[in-house]
Amino acid sequence: MRLFHRDRREDSEAHRRVYARFEIAYTTVDFMAAVLFIVGSVMFFYDAWQETGTWLFLVGSVFFAAKPTLRLWREVKLYRLGDMDDLADRVYRADKSD
Repeated sequence: MRLFHRDRREDSEAHRRVYARFEIAYTTVDFMAAVLFIVGSVMFFYDAWQETGTWLFLVGSVFFAAKPTLRLWREVKLYRLGDMDDLADRVYRADKSD
């Protein structure tokens, strides 16, 4: 079983639940980052708001950095839900196909 394999999200009800929760989190983080960048951009039109706008850009950047972290965390959780009995065999086959 390899990380970032799309078919794994349908393996079981637990897989579907984990995938759905992380998709909601991923979309929320994406939306918040976009809002922070838009508001920060508008603030740059006014001298008095430039420092606050800069902070919003920084926080938006942190949100954008959280996106790949969420994706990796989701994949590790999905991976751990898999059948571990034949892990060595699957890893061996995956290495042979690369």
